[in-house]
Amino acid sequence: MPSPLIELQTSQGEIVVELYDLHAPKTCKNFRQLAARGYYNGTVFHRIIQEFMIQGGDPTGTGRGGSSIYGGKFEDEIHPELRFVGAGILAMANSGPNTNGSQFFITLAPTPFLDGKHTIFGRVVRGMRVVQRMSSVLTDQEDRPKEEVKIYKAQIQRAIE
Repeated sequence: MPSPLIELQTSQGEIVVELYDLHAPKTCKNFRQLAARGYYNGTVFHRIIQEFMIQGGDPTGTGRGGSSIYGGKFEDEIHPELRFVGAGILAMANSGPNTNGSQFFITLAPTPFLDGKHTIFGRVVRGMRVVQRMSSVLTDQEDRPKEEVKIYKAQIQRAIE
């Protein structure tokens, strides 16, 4: 059974992520349905920290907004087999345990200090150079990009068969 792929068409190029449905089914369903509904279209990567991560998925662009398909926040799906071992890991941003909404991040390096604190639900399978390019944009003191880094369109490239 093929893994679902989501394509993010961004102002810096295309990123394709594979979702880990077996390890984080509720989180993957949330991300997939938000993408299919156009929720991420026109949103920005509002937080970029070189050699750490890029963060997006907030329709307000502030880092404080966004909701899930479940009507608010939902619980973590921490899987012991999944760890932050390198660049290109797709995970949910949160403000503490069980506060997942729509925001996500992609790692730029190993981040083992995040293990057990954020739901890992996929990885970049194409476009890692685009992610790296995004990480090099100039940011302010609050890690907000000085130039807009935008998701033009998020769409399902391949669904589960």
